[in-house]
Amino acid sequence: MDPRRTIRRGLTLTTIAGLAGALLAGPAAGDDGGQSAPPPGPDWAQCPADVVTTVPLECATVPVPLDHDDPDGEQIEIMISRLASADPEKRQGVLLLNPGGPGGSGLSQPADLQGLGIPSSVLDAYDLIGMDPRGVGHSSPVSCGFTAEQNYPGNIPPYAPDDAAVAEQAAFVEEIAAQCAAHDTDGRMRHMSTDNTARDMDLIREALGEKKLSFYGASYGSALGGAYASLFPERGGRIVIDSNLGATSLDRDSHRRFGPGMEKRFPDFARWAAERHESYELGRTPAAVRENYLATADRLDREPSAGVDGSQFRFLLFVMLYKEARFGAAGQFWQSVADGDTEAVRSQTEELRELVPGLSPAAAGVAMQPGTAQEPGADEPRGQETKAEATPSPFDNAWSAYLAVTCNDTDWPKDVETYRRDVAADREQYPLFGGAGANITPCAFWHHDRDEPPLELNPEGPDNVLVLQNLRDPATPHLGGRIARAELGDRARLVSVDAGNHGVYVYDDNPCALNTTTKFLLDGKLPKSDVFCAASTSSGLALDRSGLRERANTLARLGL
Repeated sequence: MDPRRTIRRGLTLTTIAGLAGALLAGPAAGDDGGQSAPPPGPDWAQCPADVVTTVPLECATVPVPLDHDDPDGEQIEIMISRLASADPEKRQGVLLLNPGGPGGSGLSQPADLQGLGIPSSVLDAYDLIGMDPRGVGHSSPVSCGFTAEQNYPGNIPPYAPDDAAVAEQAAFVEEIAAQCAAHDTDGRMRHMSTDNTARDMDLIREALGEKKLSFYGASYGSALGGAYASLFPERGGRIVIDSNLGATSLDRDSHRRFGPGMEKRFPDFARWAAERHESYELGRTPAAVRENYLATADRLDREPSAGVDGSQFRFLLFVMLYKEARFGAAGQFWQSVADGDTEAVRSQTEELRELVPGLSPAAAGVAMQPGTAQEPGADEPRGQETKAEATPSPFDNAWSAYLAVTCNDTDWPKDVETYRRDVAADREQYPLFGGAGANITPCAFWHHDRDEPPLELNPEGPDNVLVLQNLRDPATPHLGGRIARAELGDRARLVSVDAGNHGVYVYDDNPCALNTTTKFLLDGKLPKSDVFCAASTSSGLALDRSGLRERANTLARLGL
């Protein structure tokens, strides 16, 4: 049996690297037929020891300009990985992958997709190419100097119960932005952006000897795929963008969609929990589960339990709802917090950090990072360290890269009043997640201003973009897919899936979405029209009348 087809279980969608507080580029084949053997390219060798996979991958580096406006100036190296086609006679090209973030390392992703069960026909047709994007991992990493002792909650701002909390968050993130500026001594963060990463991708295509570059990416990876398809429309092969942000960046609108995303997803969990009330005791009806959730979060705002406050509780439940398979863990965590069981919460959030790379202890309640002697006290400033000698945070690079790309890609409001107003509005409209997505971030005080307009999705180009979107994805709601489809115009098709997980192709199990995407990757032909995929019969999430009514309304809006 080919070892490349060994199944690897238990993998999940890579989330926004810095979500920390607890969020997946692409194909390659040209349309001019297959190739009998891989073209000459970089010098492939064994991957670094920290690229741990169940199947062997090869790694190589590709030089790119730090500043694409100065192609002959300073060069940096981008590390890529490869899982070569399992059948060279069927090989069509390369499929470049991105694991999301921004800030996520992607060198292991070819093996991850193989382990998740990506069809063997796709493994035959493509060399799967992973990548550490510029500034990440083994590709000239950037750093804000985050430490293990520093009580930094990550890149998703906390729930703000009132105006004072927004002002407090503003003072904190201003310090974080200043910290990043102080560590950016070589100015490399200025050149961290999605469009520059897309330009790197085209140089990777060239280094691999490919006429066209195919791509698969989800979550933030959808923005990167959209950027490549927009900058280099004639060089794109088969582009699959999954769980879409609806733009070429993780902008403020995307942040604020976490609120409505949670509102769409929570009913799935509430129905699940109500059917299991005798076990989890969270509510006998979906309405009771929702009422209990809001009451629990409000109580934790006033009096934390088991080291978890209301903001952390909201965020961790939000992340656990990314996958239906995590509903049991969500119920267990909720029970442990309600019971004040600190040790159980510690264990459960440590497990969650395996699910969500980059999850910080400040976001995960009492789960502590390696090298930390004790939790910062409740009265200590969040940006301060608790030990005289600081230990570098293992998530420093992921958090730093996330901030650099996110803050550089678009212009963020600089006045605190805008955030205060938006937090108040979102807290009222989306009480489950509150106004966290609208709260102020270091981008309001970032040390670089973008010197060109944000890149827009380009409708001019070949018909080669497949947009995948679950209807009730909490992190990237269906609206993102509809926006991407509209902006890309006739060159794209939208596949809407009646599901609630984060991630569609192989990260979920809907047969219609799997078959539609695999067919496109193999023959390059988009569906004649947009596609609706009914819920998988294996889902097990029954709908009550309110759920059926919501589904009918959603389908009506889609014109289905």
